[in-house]
Amino acid sequence: MPLPTPTLSTERLRLRPFDDADADALFALHSNAFVLRYWDSPPWSERSRAERFVAVCRTMAEEGTGARVAIDRASDGVFLGWCSLSQWNPDFRSASLGYCFNEAAWGHGYATEAARAVLGWAFNTLDLNRVHAEADTRNLPSARVLEKLGFIREGTLREDCIVNGDISDSWIYGLLRRDWTPELATSS
Repeated sequence: MPLPTPTLSTERLRLRPFDDADADALFALHSNAFVLRYWDSPPWSERSRAERFVAVCRTMAEEGTGARVAIDRASDGVFLGWCSLSQWNPDFRSASLGYCFNEAAWGHGYATEAARAVLGWAFNTLDLNRVHAEADTRNLPSARVLEKLGFIREGTLREDCIVNGDISDSWIYGLLRRDWTPELATSS
């Protein structure tokens, strides 16, 4: 069953389906070793990875496995990053939240604002009961984003990732529909 990628707007952001023109900005984001230092895969070294990423976004929508949206600043259209709802399971009414933002976007509340919009769509349109997310235990800003959104840390996945020989743990977070309060998910 297809899952059309939504176009969502917030006070400061526009969330939209990816298109081919996003490949350069996407490559710049995912080739930055500093931005991806807590990621579960190494930075990209080939621009073709960005083109494949955009193709996978379309496949996710066509196959109904999730939705990944590009995030632009509403005031000037600058690409800031992306947010996704993946591993969508309509039978279990669950999915996984993920996001990645360029370094210039950090510290402005954009991740919280974008994720809040995606979660609102997930709970209201897709009728999800549970959304889970993971954060590298060293990535405290990402953990704070999830906690501001109401996610509860449910456990630690020990030695969950090995990237370029670096072993790291991940925290697993969960947010239930009954605990979702969008008005408490502030962007500050």
